[in-house]
Amino acid sequence: MAKIVILIGILLVIIGVIWLLFPSMFSWIGNMPGDIRHTSGNTRVYFPIVSMIIISIVATIVLNLFNR
Repeated sequence: MAKIVILIGILLVIIGVIWLLFPSMFSWIGNMPGDIRHTSGNTRVYFPIVSMIIISIVATIVLNLFNR
């Protein structure tokens, strides 16, 4: 279990560095069809439903590969 947590931490650091150096690479997050945005006056509500589903599917596949 500890190895998985360490690998996830390293993966997050790598993604953070890539995001810092190439911000346009992750511009699709939050801009997919199905993500809900509502603006009314000074209030903005945002639900990235489809983006989170895709991230969840990818994370599930990656974690299943590590567990085998």
